[in-house]
Formats: sequence, structure tokens, C-alpha cells
Amino acid sequence: MSKLVLTTEGDTHVIVTRRFDAPPEAVYRAHMDPELLQQWCLGPEGWTMPVCINEGRPGGKIRYEWTNGAGGGFYLTGEILEVDPPHRIVHVERMHLPDPTPDNHVVTTFVADGAGTLMTMRMTLPDAATRKAMLASGMDQGMEASYVRLERIAGWKAAS
Repeated sequence: MSKLVLTTEGDTHVIVTRRFDAPPEAVYRAHMDPELLQQWCLGPEGWTMPVCINEGRPGGKIRYEWTNGAGGGFYLTGEILEVDPPHRIVHVERMHLPDPTPDNHVVTTFVADGAGTLMTMRMTLPDAATRKAMLASGMDQGMEASYVRLERIAGWKAAS
């Protein structure tokens, strides 16, 4: 059962929440450290991330490239706008499928919640059509598969 909760707000927002049995420092680091990202942020089984650039500072660049090993793949580019370790990351990203999608403005927060962390990712898309296409892509399933992998690699369990 998925621990990820996805909700929408208005015509342009997607909010993803998930609890982790780990402190905010650990969950924040997992979202910023390129070596860790390459191990867990892969979506469905069989995908890899051969390129992972996350410069981890305001003005820093982001570039993640995924491949399925059978000729399929895509990439994401973006810029980090703000960081407040270990509480908040603000960035802009665009998927290249192969053409770039409109900018997705993402604010991710990591809040201590008992012995764990509540992560909230608020995405702001330019219009309802872009949000509809994103939701139709099954992005929540890929995100949850990645977070399950993160828990396995880090030895965490999903907080209830």
C-alpha cells in the first residue's frame, strides 16, 4: 500500500505528502545528495540514473537523466532557488520528453513529526492542462516506488 498521498488544489497545484521514519536531516540529505539520489530516485524497477547533477545551493543547476536500459529515457533540468537545510528546498524543474515541459515550481518541506519526518512537496504548474498531463503520467506511482527504494537503501520504514 502506498504511503504517498497526492492531492490537488485549484487548477494548477499538486501536493504530495509522505511520512518517513527518519529525522528531517536525513530525508533532506536524500533529496539533495547526488550519490544518494542516483541510488533511489529511479521510479519503476529497471530504471537507472546515469547522470545526476544537483548543485545544492541557490542558483545551482539540476540535471537528472534516467534510462530503462532498453533505449528509453528522459531527463529533467532545473534550478535551485532557495535552500534552508534541513527544512526546505525550492526549485524549478522541467521534464524533457523529449521536448521540455512548462516549468514546475516545487517547494519541498521536511518537518519533524514525532520520531520521523513529514515531507510535503507543493508543485505549482502553469495551467490546468499541464497538471492534467502530469497526473495522467502516473508520476505518483513512480515517486512511491522511488521512496520505497529509499527506505530500503537507508534502512528506514514508512512512518504511519
